[in-house]
Amino acid sequence: MALLLEVASWVLLVSGGLFCIVGALGLLRMPDFYTRMHAASVVDTVGAGLLLAGMLLQAGLSLVSVKLAMIALLLFFTSPAATHALGRAALTRGVDPQLADAEGGPSKP
Repeated sequence: MALLLEVASWVLLVSGGLFCIVGALGLLRMPDFYTRMHAASVVDTVGAGLLLAGMLLQAGLSLVSVKLAMIALLLFFTSPAATHALGRAALTRGVDPQLADAEGGPSKP
């Protein structure tokens, strides 16, 4: 049973780390503000969630696991709200999204 928990926690930790790396590459590669913001929000919620779940399995039933669960709840509720507020502020400031042209590729400003 201990080996199964150890393997499951490492699978979650590695997949969360890979998810964060892919999201960071998405921040560098995406063409405009809104797609970069989307990549950052997905990394924040899913990547950090997987990392926290892996650490929860490592910690077992202890005060540390309660603290990790509280951090997960904080991220779960604040990340989407912060992303929405950031997108709304950018739209209010006049940052236009980059839309696709008729051929399906990105439009040229």
